[in-house]
This record gives sequence, structure tokens and C-alpha cells, in this order.
Amino acid sequence: MASKTASSFLYLSLLLSISMPNSATAFNKTPAIFAFGDSTIDAGNNNHIDTTMRCDHLPYGRDLPNQIPTGRFTNGKLPTDYLSQRLGIKDLLPAFLDPQVTDNDLLTGVSFGSGGSGLDSQTVALAKVLDLGTQFQLFEQALLRIRKIVGNEKANDIIQNAFFAISIGTNDMLYNVYMTQNTPHGSASSYQDFLLQNLQNFFERLYGAGARRVMVAGLPPIGCLPVIVTMDSISPSQNWLQRVCNDQHNIDSQIYNTKLQSLIHNLLQTTLHDAKIAYFDIYTPILDMVQYPTKYGLENSREGCCGTGTMEFGPVCNELDMICPDPSKYLFWDAVHPTQKGYSVMINTGLENTLLSYLTS
Repeated sequence: MASKTASSFLYLSLLLSISMPNSATAFNKTPAIFAFGDSTIDAGNNNHIDTTMRCDHLPYGRDLPNQIPTGRFTNGKLPTDYLSQRLGIKDLLPAFLDPQVTDNDLLTGVSFGSGGSGLDSQTVALAKVLDLGTQFQLFEQALLRIRKIVGNEKANDIIQNAFFAISIGTNDMLYNVYMTQNTPHGSASSYQDFLLQNLQNFFERLYGAGARRVMVAGLPPIGCLPVIVTMDSISPSQNWLQRVCNDQHNIDSQIYNTKLQSLIHNLLQTTLHDAKIAYFDIYTPILDMVQYPTKYGLENSREGCCGTGTMEFGPVCNELDMICPDPSKYLFWDAVHPTQKGYSVMINTGLENTLLSYLTS
């Protein structure tokens, strides 16, 4: 379902297998990863702020070492953990606000992400989490610490060669367009333009701080998230009493992703000449898993593993809920977030050595 416009940006999202031998060695010039965004990359920052949008409780984290609920919104690893492994840096990318983060952790990268965050201040206010501006301020604090540890010259080298990952935007569409049905800025398209302007401002702030290698994820097929499927199935619509994807929401995601790729192209051609910004397509692998689950060894791609799998996520997915016998057979862990298996497939099929070579060369 990829758009024709997207194909013109193929050099930003070429596909290769993650199983290519010695891939970690190939990319070991990358000293660190710094991640910004929402629950897809929050390794536990929300544990340390005043918000109910938390998952520092079982069954979250049940498939991590020692079954520790670190604050990751899934049963195990996040995409940034797999990315860190892929680059040969470390097995898990920690949360910056974790008091156990060491100097060495900081030198090799941390996540500033916050579950529930978005590009719209209204989204962030609703969840009472960290917006991108606050995440950037935390990055500045981290940079000060790095300079104290290794000095200015080495710190500048780390930042210039580090990998910056951004994953954000889903909550804005989910909360402010689909759940409230009171679309800001008049239409979904106009709202997307507003969101992308805010994202552009963030790109420019990162660039001003020295970032030169940035990967940004597009939107998933939001219409296939179990919570959306459930809402459609119980409301008067063409999908009433059916557990199927909302096609219009998916079209909205495709339109956003095309606009995002155009924004990247324009920035590289105009103001950010010496930067490398890559679009990471998560839409295609997630939709493929939804439509062809057995192809990936999955048995369920419409409900989450936690509870009924239809509405539970965050604090509502807890130890009182029944859990599916084998999360590796499920695409979704809860009603919003993929399982560790889902994230693994997403990285394996969507993040390739060609894209990483472009960013790390």
C-alpha cells in the first residue's frame, strides 16, 4: 500500500535483511544512540515523572532479563534496543531519568522518550508527560555531563557521529483526531501539517546542537491498532461488530508518511545540507503482519496479549489481567503497543543495512 510519492525517496528506505553477517562490526563507528519520542522508545522515563501513563509493573517486561518491568510499554525489548544491538553498542538503551544510569551509559546513549508524548502540546498535556521541548532540555543536560566526562572535543565527536532516533506522532492522531472526533485545525490533513511543522522545528534544534545522523519513524497503520478496531466495532459504522482495520485511518497514516518524506527531502536540499536524515518505514511491516500473520509465525494480529486485548494498555494492563500463553504468537502486546516479537520483525524487515550505512558512513 506504499504511495507512488514514497517511491521517489527509496534511497531513504531501501530494504535489506537484518541477518547480514558482521553487521555490528560494519556499523561500530557509531558511538551512541539518543532517542526521542513516545512509548515506542520510552525505556522508563515515565517511571520518574508524575503521570499515570506508566507501565513499571508486570506483566510489562515479563520477557526481559529477570522479568523486570523497566517501564517499556511492551513485554520485552523496544525497537531502540534492537537498533542498539544492531549497531554493536549495547543490548538495552536505558532511560535517561533512570537514577542507575552510569557515565558509560550516557556516553553510549540513552532514551529521552516519554510514553504518551506527541508533537502537539494538547496531546502532552492530556497525558502529563514529557514533550519534545522537555526531552531536548534533558538532552542538553546529558550533553553537559558528557562534556564533563570526556571534554568538549570528544563530546562533539560523540554527538556528531551518534545516531539520533525519533518516533512520535501516533498519539496526536489517536487522541486528538480519532478518539475525540474533534479534529484540530479543521481537517486531518491540516492537523498533520501542523504536527510536521513542529517536527521540523525539532529537527532544526537537534541540528543546532550538533546532530548530523537522524532517523525518524513514520506512523504505523493506526487503523489496525486493537483499540481503534474495538472502537469501530462497537460504534455505528461500516465496521460495526467486526474486528477489521479502519481503512480511512490507514490512509491518513500513509498521507502523513508521504508528507514526512517530502519534509525530509526538502530539509536536506535546503537548510540541513551536511545532515543525514532517513525515513524509517514502520507502516509496511506492521500492516503486513496484520494481514499475513502466519507469514511471521503469528497467530493473532487483531488483539493484544494482555487482558481481553481490545482496550487495555498502560495502567489498565496489569497483574490482574489474564495474559495470552505465548506473546511471541501475538503482534500486539496490549491494545496499542506491539510485542517484542512485533518490534523484532519490524526492525528485521524495515531497518536495513543500506539505510544504516547511509546514516553511519
